[in-house]
Amino acid sequence: MNPAANGFVWNPGDDLHQIFALHFMVNAYRAGTIVAVVAGAIGWFMVLRRQSFAGHTLAVVSFPGAAAAIWLGLSATVGYFAASIVAALIIAVVPRSPSGRARSEESAVIGTVQAFALASGALFVSLYGGFLDSLTGLLFGTFLGISNGQVVALGAVAVAVLVVLAVLARPLFFATVDAEVAEARRVPVRALSVAFLVLLGCTAAEVSQITGVLLVFALLVMPAAAAQQITARPAVSFVLTIALAVVTTWLSLGVAFFSVYPVGFYVTTIGFVVYVTAAAWRAAAGRLRDRPPSGTPNARGRSPRGMVVGA
Repeated sequence: MNPAANGFVWNPGDDLHQIFALHFMVNAYRAGTIVAVVAGAIGWFMVLRRQSFAGHTLAVVSFPGAAAAIWLGLSATVGYFAASIVAALIIAVVPRSPSGRARSEESAVIGTVQAFALASGALFVSLYGGFLDSLTGLLFGTFLGISNGQVVALGAVAVAVLVVLAVLARPLFFATVDAEVAEARRVPVRALSVAFLVLLGCTAAEVSQITGVLLVFALLVMPAAAAQQITARPAVSFVLTIALAVVTTWLSLGVAFFSVYPVGFYVTTIGFVVYVTAAAWRAAAGRLRDRPPSGTPNARGRSPRGMVVGA
């Protein structure tokens, strides 16, 4: 249990009063909401573009960035963003193509960046020399110690990311759905890909500060994957993705407040439950849709009641 909490009393009013009576929890919800909105918006395009591996790698890369910043006496936030943006630009060097060879080359570069990032993170933690008490928070997330300045910084980055995404959304969606036709119509597919990777890097750096670098993938991919299971309508699934991300973050922060476990664990668990539920609902709906109406003859010329048709 969080040392500041008196315990979960199953009274929504009292429980919420405990949570929001503490300023660090108010900041945690502010930061969490900002992060969830950005993660939902960028994550929806990430899943649609099949760049989940790149998103995961950019999250992992933020670990050595934050560790290096702490080692150098800088703010961990600076390390998060610097490492993720640099890694995004490195990945962007490899052109995306539907061909198998190009996809294999892109995966190899992304995997190489990820392996190097993990090794560098371990090195910077060792070079720090002392006990890095925030190591668990870097890896698995924490809502403790989020300052007013961090909330403002996250909000400023979020606004910038969302404004750029709003400008690029229409051509980016076109290039995602059919890159060849978009390129034939002189849509800057290559430039859009680079710009999106930079936005994804900024988002991964933001989300890492709440969920931790190892679990950022959950908030980026699970709400988007669940929403796209529920509906194929782009606008609806986009809005639903953001809503699921926000609700998941709010629930996770509330449960983590009364628990000894990191918030990233609950983000992952709740996100997984939401995705499995959405996938099961889609499968059940598909079976009901494909089921023949009552009385329709089957392949053997018999109705569902076993009566011979046309005898």
